[in-house]
Amino acid sequence: MSRADYFQILKSEVRRLDDLSVSKRSEKVISGFTSDVPPQAIIGSKSYSVFNSNDYLGLRHHPKLKQAESRASEKFGVGPGAVRFISGSLQIHRDLEMALAQFHGRDDAMIFSSAFAANLAVISSLIKGQSKDSLLDANTLVVSDELNHRSIVEGIRVANFPDTQRRVFHHFDLSQLEQIFKESKGKFTRVLVVTDGVFSMLGEYQNLEKLRSLIDAYDSKFPQGVLMFVDDCHGIGVLGDTGRGVEQLCGTKSDVLVGTLGKAFGVDGGYVTASQSVIDYLRESAATYIYSNPISPGAAAAALESVHILDSVEGKKLLENLRENISHFKKLLSQTSIALAADSKHAIQPLLLADPAKAKALQDHLFQQGFLTTSITYPVVPKGRDEIRVQLSAAHTFKDLEKFVQALAKFSS
Repeated sequence: MSRADYFQILKSEVRRLDDLSVSKRSEKVISGFTSDVPPQAIIGSKSYSVFNSNDYLGLRHHPKLKQAESRASEKFGVGPGAVRFISGSLQIHRDLEMALAQFHGRDDAMIFSSAFAANLAVISSLIKGQSKDSLLDANTLVVSDELNHRSIVEGIRVANFPDTQRRVFHHFDLSQLEQIFKESKGKFTRVLVVTDGVFSMLGEYQNLEKLRSLIDAYDSKFPQGVLMFVDDCHGIGVLGDTGRGVEQLCGTKSDVLVGTLGKAFGVDGGYVTASQSVIDYLRESAATYIYSNPISPGAAAAALESVHILDSVEGKKLLENLRENISHFKKLLSQTSIALAADSKHAIQPLLLADPAKAKALQDHLFQQGFLTTSITYPVVPKGRDEIRVQLSAAHTFKDLEKFVQALAKFSS
């Protein structure tokens, strides 16, 4: 057997995925955007309304963000130069970190190249020490909601823990989590509970108030306590009176919060925010922070402007627009035979198809009608939970929503 045989195996695997209608590599290539409000994506010679973007507040085309990006690029250059411990931190990066910390009511924050990179490094750093002599090399248990994002799953895997130090509780099942706590007393030094804030396939959110109460009740049962880690990438900028996410919605805070600049903030990159002791430690231990470049100065400046906008009168109006769009979309669907997969309060409104071929067919139908959507299939979701994840934005108009629902109805009729 030679490498030529190996390449044939790879081709066979790709064909298998194509036959199952679950391949993902044939994405649409967008050559630009129109000047419409909201902007439409240009693909080939046609333009399309966008219903598959995480740009929940419509900020990625905001002129103030573009201007901030341009000014910072002129001042600092288009790239960071190197990793921060080698070439130093640019002031714009620190300004953004402090603004994010203030936004979330924390001591400090760190930015990463992506939220995926943040989860990889932060989770593994918190559950495992960096040397054999470290006090952090304790007997740690990490517990995860079964529907957590892939970046969380990979963050736990990176720590290379044995199965005995990794547990999964059923989705939203805090009674099972409590049972894990009871079974683990006296066996582990520290526990890290990891969860998404908003679960991105259905737009559901974890009840952080109940989770916080449970964690606090068992914190003293373990020598180094129980920490709550929340990835609220889809919640921040969408939920809560001022867009602080699931923490604000539930009226409680996590010990460690990961967010993204690439969804509601409309830019790129990820971040973690926490107490000073946690952030100081992570700057010494998080591999994807230490050994990887940060986002560009321009992206950092655009993100900083986005944080300022969200915390302003304009940001409040954008949040109101988004909520009105969610309500109007659900009202429109209620007048049809189209059913949502979940009663989501979020901009994510999932249409359950339960079949990858049918999900792909609906995606193709909507594309022909002038709408960009994405079919979400196994293994991104469990088998039988194939869906079209409709994603609304504050930038959508009621007319956009009405045209979209009309196109949906044509498929189901």
